[in-house]
Amino acid sequence: MSQLLALYNSAGAEQFTAAVCQFAPYFSTITPSFTELRAGRAEATVPFRREITNHLGTVHAIALCNAAELVAGTMTDASIPAGHRWIPKGMTMQYLAKAKTGVRAVADGSNVPWTEPGDHEVPVDIFDEQGTKVFHARITMNIKAA
Repeated sequence: MSQLLALYNSAGAEQFTAAVCQFAPYFSTITPSFTELRAGRAEATVPFRREITNHLGTVHAIALCNAAELVAGTMTDASIPAGHRWIPKGMTMQYLAKAKTGVRAVADGSNVPWTEPGDHEVPVDIFDEQGTKVFHARITMNIKAA
C-alpha cells in the first residue's frame, strides 16, 4: 500500500488533506478537502472563495487545473504497485462551463493499467455544486519501476 493511502486510511480525510498541503504547499491555495482516496479513485472538494476567482467572478481555470492535478496525483500514488514511482508529464483540459460555486474534483483511474510502466492518461472531471460538469482533464502520468 502506498504511504499516501496508508496516511489517508489512518489519519482520516482532514488530517490527510493538511499533510498533502504541507508536502506540496501550492495545493493549499485552493483549500481542498479530500472526500475519498483509494486505488483507482480520488475525490476532493474545493470551496468557492474570492481568492480563487477570475475577473468574471467564477473559479479560475488554474484553480481547476490545480484541483485536477491534486486528485490525479494522489490517486496515481494510491494505485501504482509497490516499488514504482510516478510523475505527471502533461495535461490537456477542457473548460466546459463557468464554475460559480464550490467544485468537486474526481479522478477515475479504474481503467488505467497501473502495473504497466509507461505513460498513462488519468481522466479527471470537475463538477459544480449542482452536478454540472464544468471541467475535464486528461493528465499523462509516467509510471516507472523504482
